[in-house]
Amino acid sequence: MADQSVAFRPLGSSGLTVSALGLGCMGMSFAYGPTDEAESLCVLRRYLELGGNFLDTAEIYGPYTNEELLGQFLRDAPRDALVVATKFGFRFDENNVRTVDGSPANVRRACDASLGRLGIDVIDLFYQHRVDPKVPIEETVGAMSELVTAGKVRALGLSEANPETLRRAAKVHPIAALQSEYSLWSREVSVNGVLSTCRELGIGFVPYSPLGRGFLTGTIQKVSDLEPTDWRRTNPRFTEESLQNNLELAAAVKELAAKKDCSPAQFALAWVLAQGNDVIPIPGTKRMRYLEDNMGALAVRLSESDLEETDVRFREIKVAGERYTPEMMAMVNR
Repeated sequence: MADQSVAFRPLGSSGLTVSALGLGCMGMSFAYGPTDEAESLCVLRRYLELGGNFLDTAEIYGPYTNEELLGQFLRDAPRDALVVATKFGFRFDENNVRTVDGSPANVRRACDASLGRLGIDVIDLFYQHRVDPKVPIEETVGAMSELVTAGKVRALGLSEANPETLRRAAKVHPIAALQSEYSLWSREVSVNGVLSTCRELGIGFVPYSPLGRGFLTGTIQKVSDLEPTDWRRTNPRFTEESLQNNLELAAAVKELAAKKDCSPAQFALAWVLAQGNDVIPIPGTKRMRYLEDNMGALAVRLSESDLEETDVRFREIKVAGERYTPEMMAMVNR
């Protein structure tokens, strides 16, 4: 069990130290319905006030607009106090249709473009967003390592890579972090060798969607609770049938949270934080009230018996629906 009182955690063996709770910025510009730039900037500032320093974005969020929003924030933020992570891995045509592209040329293009949109001189953590099966990982990571040598990037990461890919990549250049989905309803990495391989290789693990895309907070009870443009409406776990079946999961989190006198979001995040000091979840939000609730998870302490009870409860409940559509599932764990 992790020491949940630790407010900062090492990012693998990179030498970077990040707050135990990062901030996923995607929803500020992309995927989850209408956005409010002014409120998003307030959320970013408040995150720093609450002790956070680890910001996560990506070229694909928008595309481009989330990096631009973060660039606005960074103009007036204490750059040296922040760890800024962004991700590449796609190429877009004139209609913004995306294809996976891990070629060295795209690595270099994406890095320079991200630096420009973010308005910074160096990216602290540069991830490959999805592994390109057409390009050997050695070629992609080799090009990424050249960016470190050039001083454009401090540390390298991968996202949704499998154990074999991690091992091959780490032989080319140290990998600081792996970003993959992990939460009470998405625990595949703990059984498919991904998390254990990260630990063997000294790679930090950065869970995205640690709140189950908001579902584990209990705020989503039916599909109509989602905005008409919300991407989750296309997600298999959020169809009306799956969602109704999955409400038992949200109810279990609410019940467990009540025993600890905390909110469901705080309990779900505390569970992820308790999985190890090398685990740095990045819950995303564009709302101040959710940010402040999420950060309260740092004060929640789960005992071994709490964790055992939680595991027992969640083994009894079957999750309905895959975490992505088939075409998107084909891009993970490769």
